Amino acid sequence: MTKTFSHKQPYPLGAHTEGGGVRFSFVSRAESCGILLYDRRTGSLLEKIPFDEEDRIGDVYCRTVSGIDTKVCTYLFYEGDEEGERLIPDERGRVFPKRLPYGKQYTAEDRKAGFLTEEYDWEGDAFPRIPYHQVVAYCLHVRGFTKHASSNVEHRGTFAGIREKIPYLKEIGITTLELQPAYEFTEIPLKEEPSQKRPHVMDAGAAQPTGKELNYWGYKRGCYYAPKAAYAASGDAAGEFRELVKALHGNGMELVMQFYFPKDVKRSEILEILCFWVLEYHVDGFHLLGENLPMDMLARDDALADTKLWYYGFDEDGIYGRDGQPRYPHIAEYNDGWYYDMRRFLKGDGNMLGSVLYHMRHIPRRAGAIHYLTNYYGFTLADLVSYDYKHNEENGEGNRDGSDYNCSWNCGDEGATRRRTVRELRLRQMKNAMCLILLAQSTPLIFMGDEFGNSQRGNNNPYCQDSAVTWLDWRGIERNAELHAFWKLLVGFRRRNPILRPQRELRLMDSLACGYPDMSYHGQYAWRPETEGNYRHIGIMLCAKYAQASEDCDGQFLYLAMNMHWESHALALPKLPKRMEWELAFSTQPDSAGQSDGSEDSDWLLREVPPRSIAMYVAKEGEHS
Repeated sequence: MTKTFSHKQPYPLGAHTEGGGVRFSFVSRAESCGILLYDRRTGSLLEKIPFDEEDRIGDVYCRTVSGIDTKVCTYLFYEGDEEGERLIPDERGRVFPKRLPYGKQYTAEDRKAGFLTEEYDWEGDAFPRIPYHQVVAYCLHVRGFTKHASSNVEHRGTFAGIREKIPYLKEIGITTLELQPAYEFTEIPLKEEPSQKRPHVMDAGAAQPTGKELNYWGYKRGCYYAPKAAYAASGDAAGEFRELVKALHGNGMELVMQFYFPKDVKRSEILEILCFWVLEYHVDGFHLLGENLPMDMLARDDALADTKLWYYGFDEDGIYGRDGQPRYPHIAEYNDGWYYDMRRFLKGDGNMLGSVLYHMRHIPRRAGAIHYLTNYYGFTLADLVSYDYKHNEENGEGNRDGSDYNCSWNCGDEGATRRRTVRELRLRQMKNAMCLILLAQSTPLIFMGDEFGNSQRGNNNPYCQDSAVTWLDWRGIERNAELHAFWKLLVGFRRRNPILRPQRELRLMDSLACGYPDMSYHGQYAWRPETEGNYRHIGIMLCAKYAQASEDCDGQFLYLAMNMHWESHALALPKLPKRMEWELAFSTQPDSAGQSDGSEDSDWLLREVPPRSIAMYVAKEGEHS
């Protein structure tokens, strides 16, 4: 038999074991409310414990209950009397033991919470704390990543499935995983709650979904303290999530979680939620979504000083002071400006070179910048070069949902095609996109499957698609082997050449007095870039002397030749020091890129760059000066 006594300590809310008992704190404005204790194995009601007036502080009721066996008990809160009683799951519950099938509607009674009491052996686990200039990030949906049968994992669509894919993620150079919402949320609204038809969409101008009930993405208010039970292969979501984090850390990799906080979530509680995941689950960082979040307060918190925080933007002076410098720069802007400008450049829009050159070098002084060409919202990389228009008919909303502003180009045919010339152009455009992502100097991120051209059939807003539309088809690795190999080539090249990933933004000047600036721009004539609106080609030279460990790089100079025009153009490669010569490292059109037009000058060497292609040259010692 349990014993109860009033304990007027309202925070933290929820249920917490302490001093041999469990302290329950519950917010209610009802005339009567209380706690219901259940047997975890049978589901039968063990005891009903009403709150009384002595338990109340403001709208919070607090009571400590002793004699609870936390290993076999679960609980709900309730409001009202027996004739009109409403069951209320604890949204701050740490564990939801009943593993319910994904995508099935259930009642509040199915959401009984348990207690997170077991000690976990982290076996000396340590946070990798990878600096932003060394990060290659990969955004994925836990279920969609391995749910398809082609994933060949034992535990499809789960945290354990991701753990099985760690060797693959290391093979393609990933250091940091970003998970779409993996905390507990109801993908189908509870029968007692209003229909949730408007999940979060990143694009502010996008039409909000009004069709299907399934919230596949999870951008809604959730139970922020528990890993999602339906994403666990076992009945122990907490343990399985910890195993994933520990395995990632053991391989020198990080885990960043997305959290979406709508306006009705108290901003004072967000800090508590983040600290909980760092302390309890060793999470490495958070990408926070929602309007007017208290980012300055979160970034200044001492306990989160080593935790990555990603948001739309930060006030660095407000966080660190005008002259302060963090020991570990942990904040990073999530750069939608990069997303749109680079898409426009890729498809050949004019008047983009100024923005492109800025984005290729920009690194905030005391923060990181996460850049990406695709993400969970909008087209995948394959669809970006295959569709001019969204094709969201399967969402059941008459193709009205999702953004109409995709900055995409179908390369001549809409959707699947048999035309060889279109398929070849699409492959080249995807390789060009990979070059933009991995050769820019801030922190690259891709969405799952883009490394081998996964398609969502033109759906740019698959928020309700738990199907082959969103499940990653791993057969694409064989179908698009050339693209997959090119991604790995670029990742290796970026890793070997630290000048491509400097810790600070390059200054476009010869600060070492070595005769060459750290970064310089070139056009048809060396040192004379042409960036007017009708130009879509540019050369960027990097001097490896300005990078750490430059002796291990592929060449002492790198020259990135980019031409997004539909006609070929000549670019000038500057004259090199004696006994050095330019050599083609790779190109997105290797059969013709890098060929000289035969015109040479004492100060530069011309190279013809084919239409819609990118080439990388390295300077190595050779027989000719």
